Amino acid sequence: MKNLASLLAVVTIALFIGGTAQAGEYASTGTAPAQKPSVTKSAVVTATATVLAIDLKNRLVTLKDEEGNTFDIIVGTQAKNLPQVKVGDIVEVSYYESIAIDVYKPGEAPSGIERTDLLTTAKPGEKPGGIAARQVTVTATVQSIDKKNQTAVLMGPEGKTIKVKVKNPKNLENVNIGDEVVATYTQSLAISVEKPVKK
Repeated sequence: MKNLASLLAVVTIALFIGGTAQAGEYASTGTAPAQKPSVTKSAVVTATATVLAIDLKNRLVTLKDEEGNTFDIIVGTQAKNLPQVKVGDIVEVSYYESIAIDVYKPGEAPSGIERTDLLTTAKPGEKPGGIAARQVTVTATVQSIDKKNQTAVLMGPEGKTIKVKVKNPKNLENVNIGDEVVATYTQSLAISVEKPVKK
């Protein structure tokens, strides 16, 4: 699990600094060049689907999205109220994701890897629903900087290194070898099932 968290966080650093965007609207903030860089990006995506079929024995639910696409999902045993779901019910999904990158002087950043998980589910008898959230924070050390090619090599807490491409050259200003890069990746998923609105 520790290796997985480290890999996730380091890949997050690479994606973010490389400027790869994902679905949803992102808001970015940055500090003045005289300070160590600090940038945050976040997105919220919402979707709605209709229940077409339910296989309680295999915990399989067939859904149809707003564009008419149908797909099956397997509902985990954590969802204790699956029998409450009926054909025609509306499933609402909201997904949030954020990536925060902060650069610190050597010795000033929190070290290692931190992971926090949260899971809440509906009460017995209610329509299924819940919120799952996860936050992973990892600290990497700047091993080398190539301002000409806008790249930096980072070493994670387990001693593995990765070269990242910096999209905005200003993000390399006031960054030195030995500085510590803290990446915090947060994601949450909220799901609720509602009865269809009678027309």
